[in-house]
Order: sequence, then C-alpha cells, then structure tokens
Amino acid sequence: MKDGFIKVAAASPMIKVADADYNAGKVIECMKKAADKGVKVLVFPELTLTGCSCYDLVGHSVILRGAERALEKVIEASAGSDMLVIVGLPYAPRGGALYSVAAVISDGELLGLVPRSETDGTLFAAADDEGGEETVCGKFDAFFDTELLFTSDVLPGLSVAVELGADADAIDAPAARHALAGATVIASLASFPATVTSTIEATEAVKYRSKHLKCGVILAAPGKGESTTDNVYSGLCMVAENGEVLASDECEDCFVVSEIDVEYLENLRRKSGKYGRSQYKYSHSELYWGEEVCETELTRTYRKLPHLPEFEKDMGNYCRRMIDIQVSGLVKRMTYAGLDHCVVGISGGLDSTLALLVIARAFDMLGLPRENIISVTMPAFGTTDRTYNNAVTLTRLLHATLREINIKAAVLQHFQDIGHDPEDHSVVYENAQARERTQILMDIANQSNGIVIGTGDLSELALGWATYNGDHMSMYGVNASVPKTLVRHLVKWAADTERDAATRATLLDIIDTPVSPELLPADAEGKIAQKTEDLVGPYELHDFFLYNFLRAGYGPAKILLLAEQAFEGSYDRATILKWLTVFVRRFFTQQFKRSAMPDGPKVGSVSLSPRGDWRMPSDASAAAWLREVEEL
Repeated sequence: MKDGFIKVAAASPMIKVADADYNAGKVIECMKKAADKGVKVLVFPELTLTGCSCYDLVGHSVILRGAERALEKVIEASAGSDMLVIVGLPYAPRGGALYSVAAVISDGELLGLVPRSETDGTLFAAADDEGGEETVCGKFDAFFDTELLFTSDVLPGLSVAVELGADADAIDAPAARHALAGATVIASLASFPATVTSTIEATEAVKYRSKHLKCGVILAAPGKGESTTDNVYSGLCMVAENGEVLASDECEDCFVVSEIDVEYLENLRRKSGKYGRSQYKYSHSELYWGEEVCETELTRTYRKLPHLPEFEKDMGNYCRRMIDIQVSGLVKRMTYAGLDHCVVGISGGLDSTLALLVIARAFDMLGLPRENIISVTMPAFGTTDRTYNNAVTLTRLLHATLREINIKAAVLQHFQDIGHDPEDHSVVYENAQARERTQILMDIANQSNGIVIGTGDLSELALGWATYNGDHMSMYGVNASVPKTLVRHLVKWAADTERDAATRATLLDIIDTPVSPELLPADAEGKIAQKTEDLVGPYELHDFFLYNFLRAGYGPAKILLLAEQAFEGSYDRATILKWLTVFVRRFFTQQFKRSAMPDGPKVGSVSLSPRGDWRMPSDASAAAWLREVEEL
C-alpha cells in the first residue's frame, strides 16, 4: 500500500446454486488465496452466496437464513485481516422487502450492506431515498445504505464504493455519484450472463466508466457454477484504471489480481477540478478500514515508451493521425496569414526531417507547389558529410527549393566582433551558430512571404536543449508536442509508407544517424563527435520521466520505481537515477525557454505550451524535488 498502489482482486468461484454453506467455503478459499498474494480489496459477483440464478427461490426463507449463516462464516473468517471483502447475497430485513446487497467486510466486522438502487424488473426492492440506517444481519449490526464510502485508514486517497448488478446501466448510475463524492475505486458486483458479445460490451463499459470517472473498477461477474436453465455465465473478472484494463479473465474459478494506482487517480482528479463536490460528499457516509502499511509487489507492467500506442498493430494509424494534426495546424496558420511559402532549416537530423515531411503534406493539401518550400542547409563547424548529404538529398527528392548558406565566415566575424576566441568551444561557440541560423531563416521568410517552421521537439523543450532565441525560436513549431522517441517512429512510418525507393533509403539513413546538434567539430574520421544522448542522457528515459512527471503527476521516487521496472535489463538503478537527476534540474531551470516558445499544435497527451497544458513560473525552485532525489 506504499507508493499509492493498492493490490486488488476480482473473484468468481465455482459455486452451487442455492447452497450458501458450500458457497461460503468457496468465498473463504478465495480470501485465503487473496491474502497470500497481498490483496487488500477483494470483490465477488452479485448474490455470490446463493447464486444469481436462483430466480424465485432467492426469496424463500430457507435461502435467506442460509445466506445469513454463510455471511457470518465469511465475516468470522476475515478476522485478523485488513482486507476489504465485498460479497453479494439476498437480504430481507423486517418489513417484508427483499434486497440484493453487497456485504462489505473487514477484520471480522460487517462494515456495511449496500443495496441495489434499481429494481431491474426483479424480485428485489430498490433502496429508498431516505438515507442510511442501522440494520441487523444475523448477529451483526451494519449500516444499510446505497451511499457508503469505505475509506482507507492508511492509504491516502483510497475510498471504495459499491455498484450492484444492473445499477451500472442506469441513467444516473451510482458510480458517478460515488466518484464525485470521493470514491477512487468502484467495486462492481455484476450479474449478467454470457453472450457472444457480453465480454466485449463489459470491457468497453468498464474502460469508459473508469476513464470518465477517473477511477479504478474491480468487476466480478457470475461464473460457471450458476444454473444453465436459461443462461450460461462466464465468470468474467476484470480490473481497470482510467480507461486501461490491467487484468482480465473468464474461466472456472476465475481470479484476477492487479494494482490500482490511487495516487495517479488523485492527480488526474485534481487537474479536472470536478471531484469532491460538497453536494455529493455530504450525502455519503464514510466507514474506515485498514490497519497495516506494507509494500505492494507490482504485477502490472509499465511501458518504456508511454507516448506510443500500446500495441504495434495500432502504430500506423497512430502515426498517420499525429502527422495529420501537425499538417492541419500548419494549413490553418498559413491560410489565416495569407502565406504561400515556408522556410525550414534542414540539418539531416530527425526533427528537421519530420518538419519537412509535414510541410510537404501541408503544401499538397493547400495545392501549393513544393518549390515554395525553402529548405535551408547551413553548414558550420560541426556539420558532417552524412547529415549534409542527407539534408540535400531529401530536399531534392521532395522537390523543395534548396538553399545552401555556409555560416562559418559569418560566425567567425561575430566572434571577432564580440572578442571570442574560436578555439574556445564553450556555450558561446555553440549558441552563436544556432542564433546565426535562426537569423538567416527569419530574414529569408521575410523575403519570400513565408513563415519559419520550428523543428524542435517536446523532449528538447522539456530539457531546455535549445539555444534561447536560436533553434528555440520560430514562427510555428509543428514538432512542439512530439517527444523524440515518437519523432523517430513518425519518420520510420513515413519511410515504410514511401513508394520512392531513394526517399525511403534516405529516411532510413536519417533514422540511423546519431542525434546531435553538430555544433562542435567532427572527430578525426569526420564523424559526429557531439552526441546529444551522451550529454543529457537517453531520450527514452527522459520521455518516460516527462510523461510520468507531467501526465501522472509523480514525484522522483515513484518515477524511479516505475522506471526500474519498465527498463529492467536496459538500465540499472544508478544509471536511471543519474539521468532522473539531470531531468529534474534541467526541467526546472529551463522553464524560461518554454515560457517564450512559439505556437504549435498539441498532438499527444502531453504538451508544454505555456498557453495551455503547462503554466509554470520560470523561477520555480526544484529544491523539494531534488531533496527527494537525494534521498533515493
């Protein structure tokens, strides 16, 4: 239960219809299995103790008394455990009404009975709207109410609420009320039978509900021990979080386990500003459970490249969609400004290649000749033959206009003007080249009724790996929200879908070229000496850090934990920690560049635009984050 994770499970044991005593034994077996795995919240289907397919038998006094005795056995078996167990049964308090309820149990206590909110045309009564009350079930007292939150004593932000059966399909489904009142996990005790589409429908519904409500969902549906008189039941069990299914199965004695990240859900909710509304908060009663603080062993996995789609089969559509968004943004900007030319600095690297590909597609959409794309290569002290040749070749293959302007003489004159020794390869040496190139691009744009297209990407903006008012500046930055790891995949997709063999070969060679600003002289063999990832660290790590810092709202300790799991076998803890420290320092100190960044379209889930996704003071202190890093 540390680091914001709570281990949860959904179980659908092979019960016997109408045999509550036998079914209690199966529930207790699942409880022992869950305890061995460190589970803290365990959810069973609706009417677990009798079977949901009892039909009219469910209201018989023998069944009801048997269900109460079975529940007592389950409650007694829970003694000494801080696991929250949620199991379904029929319940008939004095007064003649029959309810389908979820019994919420922990450490030998019956915390609450949660009834259905809807009748769904069954024998069961709907709970009234008068609010909760004390009730007696067997020898146990409990709260009886639909509006109950079971809140953890030890994990901040963990609050569990119950949704029963067809209530999930109601127009005003209880889960929405619960989430707005503060529930971060919804226990969904289902009762639907299997059909040819039931698993797909349930999966889509759970994904939507968990995404829409920014919550975790634990779903358990009746299993193969149910009656087959009119239906077959599959035992579907599922755990989901914010639109992602973490674990799912359907089989005999089905049992699935995963970990819900409550910290992540809380961070998402804080950003939305819609949760914890008083009108819902005050209508719910909170009951507390849990005593033990312990480590949570992760079984769920985290992807190295969270900015990319989860499945390789989706990569083509993903890349196509992202480039379409970049193109659409540029088309609108050119149309609005009445422009018919674009100017781009082409280096033979990934970023400028992607920008040039986007411009070419935009011109095709606008019906403008590609000759109006002015592709400028500006060799200087660090330019290698490989990048120069690729820049020239790609420009020609795309039928853009090539302009070559060697900037060595201009930069040397500048060094003389400011009294800088050309042998001093400090930041002055590097930045002078970047700013000279930007000046040239801006002036050419003025000459040609054009716009300078920025090539810098999201990863460079996060690290501040750009010269202020140099490559940092443009008139429209088409790559501004594309992380470096994704830039590579977008160019690879362009290569794979390219019909011209020469263009495809050039793009593939650009992909294989080391990432470099080429601001320092090449080595003795004329190869790139200044490799970006040797200086600031691997971009796949930095993109992982950025996503989890910005999107998930994690601190350094949590990011390190997840990175160790995601990059196991690729980087050791010391290496990850080294570059995480670099990320934190640079992210904070380089905000002033992001505060003055040009317009550019958001294409993914993360952006650093100061006008939209990320507003941060340029002089914010990184001390608290660095202290956490130092303690790791």
